[in-house]
Amino acid sequence: MAEREKHPLIASLEQRRERHKLRSRVYRVMFAVAGATVTLAGLIMLVTPGPALVVVPIGLAMLALEFAWAEEMLERAVERAEAARRTATEASRLQKLFGALATAAAIAAGLAAAVVWDIPLLPV
Repeated sequence: MAEREKHPLIASLEQRRERHKLRSRVYRVMFAVAGATVTLAGLIMLVTPGPALVVVPIGLAMLALEFAWAEEMLERAVERAEAARRTATEASRLQKLFGALATAAAIAAGLAAAVVWDIPLLPV
């Protein structure tokens, strides 16, 4: 079976891996520890406030320079992100309208809850 064309991000990662392997073992270990830390921070951000959907792929990209399993996870994440982008781009006008209305309703509900239950909008 012919191999599919790789996403530019993955192709760039493969080129960087070659340069990365020329670095000292201490550097590579510290880089892997940093990648694991960034990935773990991103996973924590899945349940706490923070840009998890940005941080996790950055950590996986760091780990992918050392580990094949991280590269496979990153490839799957990139493929899913591309599929989500295509789905959003190809959404009908009606779907986009309902999405905008649902977002506006969620914001209005949050503001109404803040007023009704006297939730401070800014932590002081």
